[in-house]
Amino acid sequence: MENVIQYLQANWLEIFSFITGVLFLIYEVRQKNMMWIICIVASSVCAVVFYRESLYASMCLNIYYVGTAVWGIFAWMRDARRLKDEGSEKDKIHLRPLSLKAVIISLVAFVVLSVGLMFLLKEIGDESSVLDAMVFVLSIIATIWLVKTYLQQWLVWIVADILSTLMCFSQEMYWMALLYTFYSISAIYGFWHWKRRGVYLNN
Repeated sequence: MENVIQYLQANWLEIFSFITGVLFLIYEVRQKNMMWIICIVASSVCAVVFYRESLYASMCLNIYYVGTAVWGIFAWMRDARRLKDEGSEKDKIHLRPLSLKAVIISLVAFVVLSVGLMFLLKEIGDESSVLDAMVFVLSIIATIWLVKTYLQQWLVWIVADILSTLMCFSQEMYWMALLYTFYSISAIYGFWHWKRRGVYLNN
């Protein structure tokens, strides 16, 4: 029993991140604004966890999530009102079409920023500079696509979450690795759910 208590005391931040992360994903799949509130709490805690493990890009990424959550609240409320005004069903998912321009810009940004960030993180002593850089850039792109409600954001999340799982496992962050494994599987369901329930907003 004493060992269990010591384990919980040593890993309570990761466990808390896991629980709030699961709640976040449930609301994300259902496209509920509550996900952004949970995101603020969960990301703040995750930033501390990644800082303790010297994964600085992932720390900054979670700080970025906090700011993006504020943007997401207002963007989703606006799109939900538009969907209602257009007479769509209450439980439908509001979507926007992904343009070729957005894909090209995102791909170029991924390559350029990932390479640059890898070298920077290596210089400051990041424990997993390559994976940390790739996850950072992919997650920024996926979050922007999420706020804009592109269906394809789930595909980007699948890749980012798989890489995050590998990174956390390599750093012996097992609760976080479990969380990102759950994210990876759930992102597949999220893509299917949004595709099935989605309604594209009129421009």
